[in-house]
Amino acid sequence: MKKIVVLVSGGGTNLQALIDAQERGELRGGKITCVISSRADAYALKRAKVHDIPTRVVPRKQYPDNASYSKALHEALFEEYADLVVLAGFMTILDKRIIQAYKNRIINVHPSLIPSFCGDGFYGLHVHEKALERGVKLTGATVHFVTEVCDGGPIILQKAVEVRNDDTPEILQKRVMEEAEWELLPEAVSLFCEDRLTVHDGRAYIDHKEVSK
Repeated sequence: MKKIVVLVSGGGTNLQALIDAQERGELRGGKITCVISSRADAYALKRAKVHDIPTRVVPRKQYPDNASYSKALHEALFEEYADLVVLAGFMTILDKRIIQAYKNRIINVHPSLIPSFCGDGFYGLHVHEKALERGVKLTGATVHFVTEVCDGGPIILQKAVEVRNDDTPEILQKRVMEEAEWELLPEAVSLFCEDRLTVHDGRAYIDHKEVSK
């Protein structure tokens, strides 16, 4: 059973999707063992505590730069024996110290079909604003491994979501979460914990063989 550590900064809706999947018995091969927040006031911490999941706070504002913060966060992950690190609305860019230490063991969910609307500056509601400005007919979500290139790591899973004529950024954000992010993230976590993901030449591959329960 792999230890899953989830990093958060805000409300924790994707964390809740993971918790719900775990309680339904759908988080295969792993267990959420700790939630670490970059902010002490993050509502995600309350979500974890309601479900008796241990929490820690490593406050970003207490560190002078990203390097010193990443060092502290790396130590926390090491202390939690993290097998998999999941970014669930974590608003700090990880530096190479953590990315190299947990190579192909950090996953993130992004609210677009990468390579569209991704990279520096594309986060949260801004992604959906840009999608609507461009007039795309399909958007969606992507779960990928984290590398030193922002949103540039190997893609694990993607799912398309329809864009409707009367969408606002807020409405589209909610639909992408409900129809794509909350489905893809638990599935990608399960695939990792079942050792069904491999990475070769920058691409992620899924072993589709039936896994015995």
